[in-house]
Amino acid sequence: MPHASIPGARGRVRPLTLLGDPVLHAPCADVTDFGPGLARLVEDLFATMYAARGVGLAANQVGEPLRVFVYDCPDDDDVRHVGHVVNPRLVRADGLVLRGPEGCLSLPGLEAGTERHDHAVVEGVTAEGEPVTVHGTGFFARCLQHETDHVEGRIYADHLTGWRRRRLLRQAARASWAR
Repeated sequence: MPHASIPGARGRVRPLTLLGDPVLHAPCADVTDFGPGLARLVEDLFATMYAARGVGLAANQVGEPLRVFVYDCPDDDDVRHVGHVVNPRLVRADGLVLRGPEGCLSLPGLEAGTERHDHAVVEGVTAEGEPVTVHGTGFFARCLQHETDHVEGRIYADHLTGWRRRRLLRQAARASWAR
């Protein structure tokens, strides 16, 4: 029986876009070209995410302002979810609102308690243009909301207020990767 290819196996690791780069705070453009370039981007996103030991990565985090993200993320029952969404739209975020630790590959080494719903539904299409609906609970719901935020031009720090936000921004300013 043939084995499915491992996501990212044919991709190249790209440099990560870090906090301070304007591409992280601008809404991304819809994907309209579903050719080989998009397939390469998805492979590169997986390769980069795995190299950085992340659970999700959006295209603008490698400098591509397109509405695409990939994920390899467990839910709270330790069920692994692997896939990608092109032109994602968060169509539902509901259930309990929980504050939990959240980090980001664009703010390496930092995290903050961030409120997210414990259930989320994202709709979009695959790199082949096929419709896809992704349901997430627990940690995976957090991941879906986080990555959808990225394509909308938001980062998790934008959800923080008060001392949590001030502390995270101070830590980011002192980080070795800060501009």
